[in-house]
Amino acid sequence: MVMDLLAIGFQYVSALMVDALKIFQSPSPNFGNRRDYVTPKMVVLHYTAMKSSDDAIARMSDPKSEVSAHYLIDKFGKIIQLVDEQKRAWHAGRGCWGEINDVNSHSIGIELDYYPSIDESFDKRQLSSLNNLLFDILKRRPEIIPKSIIGHSDMAPERKRDPGKNFPWKKLSDKGLSIWPENVLDNGDVDWPIFKHNANIFGYRSANDTIEEWLNILNVFRLRFLPEQKGKLSPIDMGTMIALAKDWPHVKINNSQ
Repeated sequence: MVMDLLAIGFQYVSALMVDALKIFQSPSPNFGNRRDYVTPKMVVLHYTAMKSSDDAIARMSDPKSEVSAHYLIDKFGKIIQLVDEQKRAWHAGRGCWGEINDVNSHSIGIELDYYPSIDESFDKRQLSSLNNLLFDILKRRPEIIPKSIIGHSDMAPERKRDPGKNFPWKKLSDKGLSIWPENVLDNGDVDWPIFKHNANIFGYRSANDTIEEWLNILNVFRLRFLPEQKGKLSPIDMGTMIALAKDWPHVKINNSQ
């Protein structure tokens, strides 16, 4: 397997992992230490929205850009590691999920070579490599569980839409690599306070509790779980969010309320 020379201080995740997954190295200088030296507890999936993987790697390797990710997977399934998992890559930006405010320090970032205005679907080879990488991460890091594999849009609903409406979340869930709502009931009633309460329990966060922010959350929630749903808050939105909060909470529930 051909590898680029490793930059000083860049470490293998493990020799076995690199060999088994054919991970290529392209070290980026854009990283730091995880704050308070925490270990990753989640994975954030992105798309690059650039015309080629080479363009994306160049940008994530340019110190002026101040962006990076731990891994990039190109359209053909090639996995490139840019930042050691022990380090804090700069992929998430401003946002939060559940009780985590510094997502960069608590996560592993994976970029998918995908341009939403050009690509309709994700390449099967790319998704196969993503599955293999996620299987490996979950095996090595038991503190990361399927419900903690999220999209960039989940933690930054006011500004991000990746990995987008064409990303196959259901198929990822079927492989045990994410979650999907089950036992969804038609709630009948549409109630924004109940929707907000359950959205908060599942992990979505609104900084200022404005209607604009909550419409953004509704949109990214639909983008992931109900991509065909449009219009006003509906009973199916209610039932799906309630099911997610019940089965996959990211925020501790105060039973006294």
